[in-house]
Amino acid sequence: SWPIIVTPYNLPPWMCMKTPYMFLTIVVPGPDDPTQGIDVYLQPLIEELKTLWHEGVETYDISRKRNFRMFASLLWTINDFPAYGMLSGWSTAGRLACPYCMEESRAFSLKYGKKISWFDCHRCFLHINHKFRMDKKNFKANRVENMLPPKVWTSEEIYEIVKDYPKIHETGKQVDIPGKSDIHNWCKQSIFWELPYWKNLLLRHNIDVMHNEKNVFDNVFNTVLNVKGKTKDDANSRRDILHFCKRPELQLYDDNKKPKACYELDNKQVKLVLKWVEGLRCPDGISSNLCRRVDFKNNKLSGMKSHDCHIMMEYFFPVIFKELLPAKIWSVITELSMFYKQLCSTTLKVDHLRKLEVEIPVLLCKFEKIFPPGFFNVMEHLPVHLPSEALLQGPVQY
Repeated sequence: SWPIIVTPYNLPPWMCMKTPYMFLTIVVPGPDDPTQGIDVYLQPLIEELKTLWHEGVETYDISRKRNFRMFASLLWTINDFPAYGMLSGWSTAGRLACPYCMEESRAFSLKYGKKISWFDCHRCFLHINHKFRMDKKNFKANRVENMLPPKVWTSEEIYEIVKDYPKIHETGKQVDIPGKSDIHNWCKQSIFWELPYWKNLLLRHNIDVMHNEKNVFDNVFNTVLNVKGKTKDDANSRRDILHFCKRPELQLYDDNKKPKACYELDNKQVKLVLKWVEGLRCPDGISSNLCRRVDFKNNKLSGMKSHDCHIMMEYFFPVIFKELLPAKIWSVITELSMFYKQLCSTTLKVDHLRKLEVEIPVLLCKFEKIFPPGFFNVMEHLPVHLPSEALLQGPVQY
């Protein structure tokens, strides 16, 4: 089933987002996800939110021992990336998956991997005179980047686009919108646009930092450990290198054997990493028992929860690979670890976030200089938008 939970934000930090103040409002039955039809189930909640905005409800104030009329509004939604598409109406699949870049996305389909790659999609976010923009070797072969960052649409501008699109909770079924997956990724007009203030909000739907962090951790860790079936550096990825990049040292041999990359560990080093994780002892409550996640048979970590990946990414990544990877690879992975650690701080400063906005495109470009095009799915692209969201909504713990 799919729970939909509402939590009040006008509480102090030590109470906000805690279990006693998280109210289960709707349960969407399974076993399959509701996809774009989730609006049908959201109708009672939307009606209650309209009442809270227009009329308010009689509420008892326990501190003053009297009743008052309470008014409330919905600030934003928090959800993983697939649910982002269900709630916003902008599909998070395909070449136009990014809800910020939208139709200006530079993503493309890989020739051999057959998946969408966001490789070389971040140089446009760099300063116009940055040296990476003129690099024809380490990114897409023979390509210079002259484009500016994609336009960020305001809520009012988006509403003017979607206001005439069909509403699934009224039509009863999804209607194909002309140009879908070609010039846009809109599937419907979301039911949230019925809220009178929705088109005036600066941030409507959050990119879930924990979900993004877990996916990025899995991709980096499994690629460095060369986990079978999980690595982003398989044979097809190496064939795509020949098609898109100038990296002869990573191209397949004549017998289709994959040469060892500078960012991959050998079997002996993998065993050392897993043995190190098995010996970890953390304070109570900081994470689950990580030694139980070690799978020596398949040379991987299995059953990692989001919070486990959060702890591994921000605290242990720089330590694990310090003596095992070349300095230039280790330093880039450490920068990624520090980016998430700063972003997830309990206190955020505006000047620090402005600095992160400038630094994260450079960091992603450094990753593009190391890893193959098959490594970069939409999860490796989304961090470029996270500092901007933090500037609007505050600490990501909320």
